[in-house]
Amino acid sequence: MTDQRESKPVLRIPPFPGARSAVFGGAIAAPSAPRPPIGAVLDAVRAARVGGAYWAGQPELPQVPYGLACVRSAAHYAEFLHEYDASAAGAMVLWVADAFALEPSPDGRIRIIRGEADPWHMLARASSVWTDDEDETAFIAALRGVPLRLRGGGGRFAALASGDAQALEQVAERELTGTAWLDPFTGAPCSTVQIIAYCAEWRRLIDANRPIAAAFGFGHWKQDTVDALLWGGGRAHTSFEAAERERLDALPPGAPIAVWKARVPQAFLAACEAAGRPICEVEDGFIRSVGLGADCVPPLSIIVDPVGVHYDPACPSGLETMLARGDFPDALLERARQLRALIVESRISKYEVGGAAPLPRPGGARRHILVPGQVEDDRSVLSGGGAVRGNLDLLRRTRMAEPDAYLLYKPHPDVRAGHRKGHVPEADALHYADAIVSDQSISALIDMVDGVHVITSLAGFEALLRGKPVTTHGVPFYAGWGLTRDLGAVPERRGRTCTLDALVAATLLLYPRYLDPVTGLPCPPEVLIERLKSGTRRKNTILVMLRRTQGGLRRLLSGIGLGV
Repeated sequence: MTDQRESKPVLRIPPFPGARSAVFGGAIAAPSAPRPPIGAVLDAVRAARVGGAYWAGQPELPQVPYGLACVRSAAHYAEFLHEYDASAAGAMVLWVADAFALEPSPDGRIRIIRGEADPWHMLARASSVWTDDEDETAFIAALRGVPLRLRGGGGRFAALASGDAQALEQVAERELTGTAWLDPFTGAPCSTVQIIAYCAEWRRLIDANRPIAAAFGFGHWKQDTVDALLWGGGRAHTSFEAAERERLDALPPGAPIAVWKARVPQAFLAACEAAGRPICEVEDGFIRSVGLGADCVPPLSIIVDPVGVHYDPACPSGLETMLARGDFPDALLERARQLRALIVESRISKYEVGGAAPLPRPGGARRHILVPGQVEDDRSVLSGGGAVRGNLDLLRRTRMAEPDAYLLYKPHPDVRAGHRKGHVPEADALHYADAIVSDQSISALIDMVDGVHVITSLAGFEALLRGKPVTTHGVPFYAGWGLTRDLGAVPERRGRTCTLDALVAATLLLYPRYLDPVTGLPCPPEVLIERLKSGTRRKNTILVMLRRTQGGLRRLLSGIGLGV
């Protein structure tokens, strides 16, 4: 009999590209350790469809009920043929887990599947399963209520041959609640329920990525980080391709693609539209990294939206659909509340971790208003900026709306770094603003001021997290839900009022994808925030240092009146 401690646990971490080797543990738990009710655990595993290689490929299967035979050697195959009754059998799938030479099938109704596959997919229409009693497929089949025929004797899953519910619970207690699990992100002891939750999130991510045939518009400096977040299982890596018509035409017709639209030619997008090819738009997430995208610092969070990009109010997006539907369980809203508190306490923003010291109020008793500048040719400004004509116009409009306030203008970090459009000469900015602030963190500034005016800046969302009034002059994704003072033309689709916790739940918990810089695994936002809070980040590459030097040179030349 194989010792349980020497076997792979049923619940495992998918082999995400770039992730370091990580395990959940797998040792036998101490008898005194508290265990959750086994029935609830089994229900959670069934609902999440996790266990075995749930990340593996999903080959084409018969559309009618079939018997499934799992064989791992030529001897198993010979035994199967000996027991197989062609006259009584219907459709049959032979799942060959290891590559070995097979004699031709004696029956044309037997379909052969080779190699690793998602066992939940393989069992989708299975009417019976033939396998050996060391195969974890037997456990998953029993979870699904599929009749089993087990070969061998005394193996790890031999007790399941009876089909008895009590036997299933006993095996599950050993395999699931009887295991001493470890949290892959902290290394601390972890509950079975939390391990299932991690697997469920990874399964949802992988299943969402499975249809994506290839990814276009991703620089090499970004691919290593994004790879795990776009990985659809069943292959080693995401297929990153050059944005060329020939590469597009080589893909299966109608297969969706992931696209970073700002980095592909317009002709490529036109070819996608002409072919009716579905596009999943990819953009930076709202908690991105410590460092700028314009400096080629890879993102630790992205958004993948098959509906439409969140910052374009002209069309719906996945985020807008979530908020309009408004179906947020109480447990999710409570998690959102705690996440909001963690972000505020950690002083986390999109690109930075702010200092802890509060800032003085330079305007004394006057009302203080923060005006964050933006990259003027950024797609969010071009799409959602409405009538606002750049950063200087935003300052002018803010002064008109706040004639007596002390205005603090903060240039966008990408603009200040010298990479992007949106520079406002100091004299022009000070015609409307009382001060220009550059070195202070956005979170510290938001904490100090009484309100924030934006075009579409994420700083407005960050201000909402901190309980500050926000006025939107354009139409950002967080406008139109009853949480902001909106001066732009908000679409009628956003006709309902959301709570702040609902906005946070959709925007930070459900919509983006996050990568842990330590393990290389997709992770919850709470894990990434703790990493950033502790100072953990990916090492800067030579490209990052070159981009920062280039930006400094641009600022220098701009300061002496020479453009580059």
